[in-house]
Amino acid sequence: MILVLGGAGYIGSHTVKRLLKRGDKVVVYDDLSQGHREAVLDAPLEEGDISDVDRLAGVMEQYKVEAVIHFAAHCYVGESVELPAKYYHNNVAGTLRVLEAMLRAGVDKIIFSSSAATFGIPPGNPITEEMPQEPINPYGRTKLIMEQMLHDFEVAHGIRYVALRYFNAAGSDQEGILGEWHDPETHLIPLAIYAALGKIEKFVINGGEFDTPDGTCVRDFIHVDDLAEAHALALDHLRDNGPSRSFNLGNGKGFTVAEVVDKIRAVSGRDFRSEIGPARPGDPAVLVADATRARKELGWRCVCPDLDVIVRTAWDWLEKHPEGY
Repeated sequence: MILVLGGAGYIGSHTVKRLLKRGDKVVVYDDLSQGHREAVLDAPLEEGDISDVDRLAGVMEQYKVEAVIHFAAHCYVGESVELPAKYYHNNVAGTLRVLEAMLRAGVDKIIFSSSAATFGIPPGNPITEEMPQEPINPYGRTKLIMEQMLHDFEVAHGIRYVALRYFNAAGSDQEGILGEWHDPETHLIPLAIYAALGKIEKFVINGGEFDTPDGTCVRDFIHVDDLAEAHALALDHLRDNGPSRSFNLGNGKGFTVAEVVDKIRAVSGRDFRSEIGPARPGDPAVLVADATRARKELGWRCVCPDLDVIVRTAWDWLEKHPEGY
C-alpha cells in the first residue's frame, strides 16, 4: 500500500490516478485545506494533519504502508514571504512528524515533492542537479531543509528517498477527469485562462524587460501527467533498492510568458486583456531544467512536451469546470 500525503491536491491527485491505473494500492491522507475530496477518485481517504504523529503512524500501520509519497506542503512563494511561520511549521516541522511516524510504523521509503525553488537564481541554464542550491524565499528554503532532513534520516535510520524537483507543473489530466484548481490561484496558465473565461478582468505579466526574446520570463512547463509518471518510476526505483537520489523534472525547453499567453488565446479562441506589470523581486529571467539524470536513471521522459497539449488540457478542464470541483 502506498500512502499519498496531500493526494487530494493538484499533482497528488494526478499521481494517485496514475498509481491506481497501473495496479498499485493507494491510500490518501489529506486535511482538505487545499485539496478536494472529489479529486481522490477510488482511493480511500483518511483526513488528518501531517503534524499528528499518532494519527499518521496509525494510518501507516492500519494499511500496512510500504512507501510514502509526500505532497503535503504549502507552495505559494509570495505567501511564504508574508507568512514564513506558516511554511516552517507545515513544511519543515510537518515533514519531521512524517518521518517520525514512518520510523514508528517501520516504513523505510519516501518520495518527496521538492521544487526548482531550491536553486534560487541559478548560475546558468539548463539547471542540473549539481548546481548550488541557494533559495531566495522561505518556500524554497523550507523545501531545501526538507531535502536535507531526508538525507539525515537516511544516514541515521536507513530511510531511502527520492526528491523530485519540479519546475512549472501545468496542464490537466488528458482524460478530463482531474484538473488544476487552487484558491487562491497563482499559477500562470490557469490565471490567463480565467481572463479568457471572463472570470478576471485582465492577466498581468510580471515584468517585460528581461533579457529574453520578447522581454518576458522564460519558464519550463511540464505536464502534470508527466510528473505523475515520474513519481511512479521513482517508486519503482526505491522498490528495486535504488539509492536515494534527487532529480530535476522539466520539459528541458523554455517558453516565454508572452508565448504562453498567446497560446491560450489561440487554444481558447478568445481574446482577453493582458498587460505588463512590475517584475517580482528576485525573479530570474530564465529557468529551464536539465532532466538528463531522470531520463537515464528512472527511464522517464516527457510524453506531453508540447505547449499546445499543456494549454489545451488545462483549457478543456477549466472551461468545463469554471468553479472547480
